[in-house]
Amino acid sequence: MSKFASFLYSVAGGAAIAIGGVVFLAVDNKIIGSLFFTVGLFTVCVNGLNLYTGKVGYIFDNKPSYLLFLGSIWLGNLVGTVIPGYLIRATRIASLSQKAQTLVATKLNDNLLSIFILAVFCGILMFIAVDSFKNNPHDFGKYLGLLFCVPVFILCSFEHCVANMFYFSIANMWSAKAVLYLIVMTLGNSVGGVLLPLARKLKLKAEAGATASTAGKR
Repeated sequence: MSKFASFLYSVAGGAAIAIGGVVFLAVDNKIIGSLFFTVGLFTVCVNGLNLYTGKVGYIFDNKPSYLLFLGSIWLGNLVGTVIPGYLIRATRIASLSQKAQTLVATKLNDNLLSIFILAVFCGILMFIAVDSFKNNPHDFGKYLGLLFCVPVFILCSFEHCVANMFYFSIANMWSAKAVLYLIVMTLGNSVGGVLLPLARKLKLKAEAGATASTAGKR
């Protein structure tokens, strides 16, 4: 895939999450809204779109140049969430921006350590969801990861950097502080996203070392 096509897939990935954000804001019941938000990640996974929080967990499986790829995905996701956010403000459902403003104000009034920790937990859940869809051999298991992990991170108020790109946009509350908070959210999502893959690698390395040690004693 060319770099341009990859960037377009990143923009589309951001737009998919933006649609999930719209339905979440449109539904009064938070549980139902969080469930339907899953349409965003479902669209990303089924269509092979690029989503930063879905790709960062595989950083140890790739060359250092993968960091540039992740950077382009993040920027594409930003474009893909900002445009729908501001377009919605020009429609008859622009009143959703008021709900988004309340949501964003809560985030920006939090402290950075809290934001980081909440983002780490979101990163863990996002990796579980995406990796389940990617590697679970059973169709039911593939979708079960999405169905549980996405609503859980929302109901727990964990921080998802791409979803927040959309909320900042539809609320029209971008500022230097918002950018700083988004960077911290991104770092937290990144740390959370690599924890399980790193644990797996360490486990496999330890098992390989134990096997080699056993074979050497024979």
